[in-house]
Amino acid sequence: MTDNPLTRPGAAHPAITEAMIAALVARFYAKAREDALIGPIFMGAVADWDEHIANIADFWSSVMLRTGRYHGRPMRPHLILPLEPEHFDRWLSLFEETAADICGEPDVADAFIIRARRIADSFEIGRATVTGAIARPRHSGV
Repeated sequence: MTDNPLTRPGAAHPAITEAMIAALVARFYAKAREDALIGPIFMGAVADWDEHIANIADFWSSVMLRTGRYHGRPMRPHLILPLEPEHFDRWLSLFEETAADICGEPDVADAFIIRARRIADSFEIGRATVTGAIARPRHSGV
């Protein structure tokens, strides 16, 4: 069985800080809004960028540091968006690039990337379930 780091208690990596998470989220969304493929989807879905970035920083704080600050339901908003596999691929590409830039150390970036890939798979499979399609993990190697 493949190890699932999302089930481990405690912080994903001791070097991860709230400031790092905030920088990663802010830089990622700056790139995503400019991106030709996923930018239009984000721009059409997000009304208040400051609120969205703060909410997503809370999400990643909960995932990476186990702070419990995020109380939303992340799957629901993604079910109504016109997302295709290439959107998830591009999201991951930009996220991985940003994590590598922000985190410095490869093992710290990998802690984010492993979780981002599992989250992307979860969202893709969730969307497929709602539409009656069949999907399997494409990003996390599970």
